[in-house]
Amino acid sequence: MKNNFLIVMLSLAALFFAVSSCQEDPVVLSTAKLILPEIPYSYSDEFPAHFETIENLQLFNGDGNTIFLPDDFGGRVDRLRNSRNPEVTDQGAALGRVLFYDPQLSINNSVACASCHHQQLAFSDGKQFSTGFGGKITPRNSMALINTSINRNLFWDSRIQSVAELISEPIQNHIEMGMESMVDLEKKLSKVPYYPSLFEEAYGSPSVTSEGITTAVAQFLGAMVSGNSKFDKGMTTDFENFTELEKMGKAIFFSEEAKCSSCHAGANFSAPDLPGGEYGGFGTEDRKGGTNIGLDLVSKDNGIANGQFRIPSLRNIALTGPYMHDGRFASLAEVVEHYNSGIKSHPELDDKLTSPTGSPIRLELDALEKQALIAFLHTLTDEEFITDPRFSNPFEN
Repeated sequence: MKNNFLIVMLSLAALFFAVSSCQEDPVVLSTAKLILPEIPYSYSDEFPAHFETIENLQLFNGDGNTIFLPDDFGGRVDRLRNSRNPEVTDQGAALGRVLFYDPQLSINNSVACASCHHQQLAFSDGKQFSTGFGGKITPRNSMALINTSINRNLFWDSRIQSVAELISEPIQNHIEMGMESMVDLEKKLSKVPYYPSLFEEAYGSPSVTSEGITTAVAQFLGAMVSGNSKFDKGMTTDFENFTELEKMGKAIFFSEEAKCSSCHAGANFSAPDLPGGEYGGFGTEDRKGGTNIGLDLVSKDNGIANGQFRIPSLRNIALTGPYMHDGRFASLAEVVEHYNSGIKSHPELDDKLTSPTGSPIRLELDALEKQALIAFLHTLTDEEFITDPRFSNPFEN
């Protein structure tokens, strides 16, 4: 009996020591094998030429409206890119790819950035809410990663204005990845065999730094350019590649009556938040790329303010459900039906959705028109983007 008691006590002591050791030094090397290409991938954040036509010259809604930009706003790429994001290099993006997929960025080596952003789903995760490192559930839906170097307002509440600023938040979030600080992550990754050499290649020094981590992941995300959908291919052929139903949906989307393209505008089909744009600018007094679309009469989640949330990109939208900040709509049909019949009379409802009498303006489409609009949204799927090996998981279990 005494021997059994002694064995139990020794086992508990060993378990306590093991747990304490893990708390002091949380590095547990992944069993997954890192496989990088013999010839490094070439990364770039260059956008197709037709992006300039859509984004900077015309809203493409058929009524001749244009986006007026400051005279000194710069060249084509500079106009598209958010200048707060880092320049993309092949070595930096390659490092960022490894970091993005590595669960060792979380406190218990269970959650990577890619855990909530799957390539086959256009870097969304297909869930209403995501699961963090300790099994806790996030309060908002995980947003897809679509042409992030264009974006000027990030997260559903637009609290961040560049990708470089975005990276450290989920890493240190006590629901998502759980690291106490970026300094702790520096120490942890410094002990992972493959990181010093990757940092050396990217920055000329093997030192693992917080800035190096965030900059590399920002470069990887910046290189994720999606611009080769059926819609993009149709721009050069007057949409001869579209079915009649898709053409009907396109006409509805870009019509003055539906106004879809006035909020989901330009090359990224997202909020026109360039300087001078209707939802544009930086700071606390502007719209930050968001608006209230009448989801509720009383907003449970205040978002940016007064139930306003960032207007997301519609590129690859058929892959990125469920939809809205709380993932309340499981399908595109439910989203379209919201605009068709479900908009609530919230006091802060977007002006485009509000009549002169203050009542909501709803689409009131018939069944065929709703089907056509959904068919058009499917033309925004970029199959090459979701299968591009440059953005794939470099680890093999």
